[in-house]
Amino acid sequence: MSEQSMANVPGADAQWWQSAVVYQVYPRSFSDLSGDGVGDLEGLIDKLGYLELLGVDAIWMSPITRSPMADHGYDVSDPRAIDPLFGDLETFDELIRQAHDRDIRVTMDLVPNHTSDQHPWFSAALGTAPGSSERERYIFADGRGDNGEEPPNNWTSVFGGPAWTRITEADGEPGQWYLHLFAPQQPDLNWENPEILADLETTMRFWLDRGLDGFRIDVSHGMAKPAGLPDLEHPAEVLRHTDDDPRFNRDGVHEIHRAIRRVMDEYPGTFNVGEVWVSSPEAFAKYVRPDELHLGFNFQLATATFDADEIRAAVDSSLQATASVGATPTWTLSNHDVSREVTRYTPTGAEAEGLSSERLLAIGTNRARAMIMFELALPGTVFIYNGAELGLPDVDLPDEALVDPVWENSGHTDRGRDGCRVPLPWEGAEPPFGFTTSDAPWLPLPAEWAALTVEAQLEDIYSTLSLYRQAIELRYARLEFSGDTVEWYGAPDGCLAFRRAGGLICALNASPFPVPLPPGQILLVSTPLEAGLLVPGATAWLI
Repeated sequence: MSEQSMANVPGADAQWWQSAVVYQVYPRSFSDLSGDGVGDLEGLIDKLGYLELLGVDAIWMSPITRSPMADHGYDVSDPRAIDPLFGDLETFDELIRQAHDRDIRVTMDLVPNHTSDQHPWFSAALGTAPGSSERERYIFADGRGDNGEEPPNNWTSVFGGPAWTRITEADGEPGQWYLHLFAPQQPDLNWENPEILADLETTMRFWLDRGLDGFRIDVSHGMAKPAGLPDLEHPAEVLRHTDDDPRFNRDGVHEIHRAIRRVMDEYPGTFNVGEVWVSSPEAFAKYVRPDELHLGFNFQLATATFDADEIRAAVDSSLQATASVGATPTWTLSNHDVSREVTRYTPTGAEAEGLSSERLLAIGTNRARAMIMFELALPGTVFIYNGAELGLPDVDLPDEALVDPVWENSGHTDRGRDGCRVPLPWEGAEPPFGFTTSDAPWLPLPAEWAALTVEAQLEDIYSTLSLYRQAIELRYARLEFSGDTVEWYGAPDGCLAFRRAGGLICALNASPFPVPLPPGQILLVSTPLEAGLLVPGATAWLI
C-alpha cells in the first residue's frame, strides 16, 4: 500500500493496481445501516475499518447507480446518479473521502452493453417510429414471418428464453423487436451509434472527477454485434462462455475499449478491469493490449476444479496470455456470478460417499483456504469476493426466497446466483447477524453461520479470516513475493509447487494423501501439518 495519503497525492503510485488485492463489495449484501434489509453506502462506510484491517488495497462495488433493480443494478436507468436504495451523491463523496484517508481506493461497475428499459432513452425509443434517431440508440429490428410475428433471429438470452422482445407501437399495433442478451428489462445498446460512446465518456468523467479510482466493465466482451445479426448454429445452447459465440467477443469491441482507455489515461492512477469471458490465451490477450484494458477479469481459476492439472493449466494459460502483450495477470476464485469456492471445492459424487455433511463442508473449507494462499502467491492482481474471507459457502435457499431474474427467465429450471449473494454475517448468535436491524434481509441468512461471523473469527487465530489477514500481510511485507514469473518444479502426483523470483516457494497438495514439504523455512500453512507432512487440501509458503 502507498505510505502517502491518496487524498493529498492525486495519481500517486500510478501502477498500484499491478499487485493489488481488490475486494469486491456486493453492496446489497455487505452492510445495511438504514434498516431496510438491503446493504447501503452508509453501511460500507461503517465497515471501512474492517477492510483496512483485512489489508486490501481497493474495493470494487457492484452497481450502485439508479436502477429499477430488475437485475439488481445491472439494469441502469441513470448512470450518473446513486440509487436511493444505496444512498446519494453526498454519501458517495463521503465514502471516497473516508476510503482514501485509509489508503483504500474505490472502484465501481460500469455497464456499457445495455441500459434499463426505464432509461429515458428507451422510453423515447418506444414513443417514436421505426428508423428514428431515438431507436438508433438500441438494436431494433423487424420481425420475420408474414406479419413480423417471429423474432429477427434465433438468439437466446444468457438468462434464459429468447433474446428478443416485441413492442407495441404508438398506434397500438404490434411492432418491431428489440434485442436483450440478458433480461428483457435490459435492452442492448447500439454501439455503432457514436452517441453511445459520447454518453459513456461523460459518465466516466462524472465519476472520475469525483475521485473514483476506476471501473470494472460489465460484459466487456459484448457491445459489438456481428453484421446482419446472423442466426446461431445451435440456438438451444447458451454459448456465452465460448470464444466463438457470435453474440460476444467481436473484433469491433476492441476499438470501444481503446476509446474507454483514452478517457482513463486522462486520470493517472486510475484503472479499469473488464469482465472478459473468453478462454483462449490469444483471445484474452487482445483485451489487455497496452491501449485497451489495464486488466482483464480472469475466470480460469474460478472455473477450475480442485485438481492439480486443471489449476496449473489455468495459471499457465493466464500467464501466457498476459505475458504475450506485457499485461498484468489477474486472479479470482469467486464473484457475485460464480458459486463460492467453499461450495465448489466440497466433494460430490463418489468422492463424497460415506462422508457426513459436516466433514464434506470441512473439506471444501480447507481447499478454499489452500486456494486463497495459492492465489495470493501468484504475481499480479488478486480479486476477493466479499465473504470469501469468512469461508462462506453458497446457501441453498427455498424457492420462495429466490429473486435472481435467471430463476424466472429460465422457467424455474436454473436457480440463479442468489445462493452466493446472501448477506454477510457480522456479529451475534442469530440471523441476520448484525447485517441489518430489519427482520427481513433481502435474502435470508442461515442460522449455521453463527460460527462464521466476523466477530467469531476476528480473535480466532485459526479462522479463515485470520488466515486471509496473515496471508495478505505477508504478501506485502516479504520481498520473496517479488518478480513477475513463476517457476514450476517437481512435486508429488496431485500436487503443485512453484517458486517466485524473489524466493517464495508455494506448495499445494491437491492429492488425497499427505506429502513431504519442499526444503525451506515455513512462512504460513493453510492447515496445520501432521507429522511434518502437508495434509490433503492444504498449501504451504516457504522461503
